[in-house]
Amino acid sequence: MSKSTLAPALQINDLIRTFINLDNSIEVLRGVNLTIKAGESVALVAPSGSGKSTLLHLAGLLERPTSGEVMIDGEATSSQNDGERTSIRGGKIGFIYQFHHLLPGFSALENIVLPQLIRGVSESAARNRARELLDQLGLAARADHRPARLSGGEQQRVAIARALANRPSLILADEPTGNLDAATASQVTATLLARVKDSGVAALIATHNIEMAAAADRILMLREGIIIDAKIQDGKLIAKP
Repeated sequence: MSKSTLAPALQINDLIRTFINLDNSIEVLRGVNLTIKAGESVALVAPSGSGKSTLLHLAGLLERPTSGEVMIDGEATSSQNDGERTSIRGGKIGFIYQFHHLLPGFSALENIVLPQLIRGVSESAARNRARELLDQLGLAARADHRPARLSGGEQQRVAIARALANRPSLILADEPTGNLDAATASQVTATLLARVKDSGVAALIATHNIEMAAAADRILMLREGIIIDAKIQDGKLIAKP
């Protein structure tokens, strides 16, 4: 079966998330609908406090919605128990954060091996996969280096490799270049989007970086709890008519 005939990697239907604060209810997401196909990168640009982290947490099955559905590879998750959701999260979703969160006492290679071992992959297969990813990301010579001996860009590329290690269907990235200087951010952007395209994984990337947003296949804005199609015009983000 070809990629084009597969279910979307991520499909969100009528997603609502309401928080109760004392006697008040705050509706952060007000009916979000979103579909991302395999091999597609989607940038989500929104100001702080707009609900983009909440949306990523819901898409990553870290939180449950008030109502609505999150589907991963065509599989509905709203009625699943915590164990089933944890299994999907570990096998089908890769996470990249603003800070790399690499384990400081382990080498670059070991940081990529560990999530595979947790999924039951043999150590030899996990090491081979880790070396393959490090080579693809231009880090083969840094495999035995611990995070403290890597540059910021190298650390984030290792984090990308770790997210891809278990061959997920979906990558969720929250400000993946937020801690990097402009030149390094540009390199990491190119690396991440190239791996998304080459591996056929889908990616939802929350970012304030206009360059990263412009390089993605699609741009979305989150405004007043609703998703809006957007574009870059004259270096500025605007809603599509």
